[in-house]
Amino acid sequence: MRLRNIPEAEETIKQYPQIVQIIKLGWEEEKPALQVKDLFPNNNPIQIEIGMGRGQFITTLAQSNPQINYLGIEKYTSVTYKALLKVKDNPPSNLKLLVMDAAYLTSIFEPGDVERIYLNFSDPWPKERDAKHRLTHLNKLLVYKKILQLGGEVHFKTDNVKLFEFSLNQFALADFQLKNITFDLHQSVFTDNVMTEYEERFSKQGKNIYRLEAKYVR
Repeated sequence: MRLRNIPEAEETIKQYPQIVQIIKLGWEEEKPALQVKDLFPNNNPIQIEIGMGRGQFITTLAQSNPQINYLGIEKYTSVTYKALLKVKDNPPSNLKLLVMDAAYLTSIFEPGDVERIYLNFSDPWPKERDAKHRLTHLNKLLVYKKILQLGGEVHFKTDNVKLFEFSLNQFALADFQLKNITFDLHQSVFTDNVMTEYEERFSKQGKNIYRLEAKYVR
């Protein structure tokens, strides 16, 4: 999907440092890594969404669960801008947005910082030679284990059955304990589902939604 550039996105984001920050680690313009302890004035559990898109999922969770701290992570400024617009007038105190490459998660998180990671409708990178870019590739799962607390979980949803099958194998290779696997989420017994913008669109098209939970056990 081609991203539409929004010229005012970065300047607008910079006007709301209490909600969103740009972390350009590894990019041409670098700044010192931010530590998560600097973002929230409490010790509540932290849950993150990697690739939050326009932010419907993570903002809904934050508004519904004030006892949990949420971080929405998105690589693209123009996409994060759309998420900011959802909350800038009445931001939940337990929600922060970060513009950053998830490859640098260990620069801002200490081991055990994160209770749960959400991966929703990630880019499937369908060509086999691009598999290493998938957010559920083994190499990335091993990074998640470095920041998850023992017993922490990764929750994954997609409309792409090939990506789902690939991900099942990768989680197993990374020694995650798989549970609550469904090949048709909206016809399952799962009741606490929060939909993303993509999920709403795909569901209206009659597509199956695939979901799993993976627990970090060792």
